[in-house]
Amino acid sequence: MIKDCKICGISDPKILNYIINHSNPPKFIGFICNYPKSSRYVETHNLKKLLNVNKNNSKFVAVLVKPNNDILEKIKNLPFDYYQLYDCTPGEIKIIRQKYKKKIITALTIKDELDVLSYKSFVDVTDVYLFDSKGYEKSRSFDHNLIKNIKLKKELMLAGNIKFDDNLKNYNKIADYLDLSGGLETSGLKDTSKINIFLNNINKLKNETKKENSSN
Repeated sequence: MIKDCKICGISDPKILNYIINHSNPPKFIGFICNYPKSSRYVETHNLKKLLNVNKNNSKFVAVLVKPNNDILEKIKNLPFDYYQLYDCTPGEIKIIRQKYKKKIITALTIKDELDVLSYKSFVDVTDVYLFDSKGYEKSRSFDHNLIKNIKLKKELMLAGNIKFDDNLKNYNKIADYLDLSGGLETSGLKDTSKINIFLNNINKLKNETKKENSSN
């Protein structure tokens, strides 16, 4: 059941200001911290300026691909609530979690059922599971039916070529959170009109769900 959403790949102060002050802000906002291949990557010295804001009700997420000690030390005092980790072993995540005292989103890139089953290795080190496509900086899709029937005791976030104007009810039985980046862009840049539609649709779905639950 969709509870909320994450908007990822924020690099522009005006867009960040728009999101955190939206009437229906996302629960999570993600920043690409160490993956220069992505057009949404933000260098550390720019991150410090970008994140010098009032987060209001949103949680800030550092998106990290197999981070080394150098980047982890550089961002340790920035106002991140979660570290979203790609390509890390359970042992590596455990060390990062204990040392930096952050909540963890374990990102699993999915192509087939075997990729999905790898979630079992991360049960003890994860707060939220993110099931994503193999595209990384590219908004590719994967077969969401692969994760429809798994039973997690942790919350599930879903990414991978989800569009701003998709019928969100299609994801209601799969995920707790939807994670969009490229789906909120026009010509490679975040588009406030798309962000607005998406955030309002998420809020509408949340309100409909509350009504359904209260009437049962």
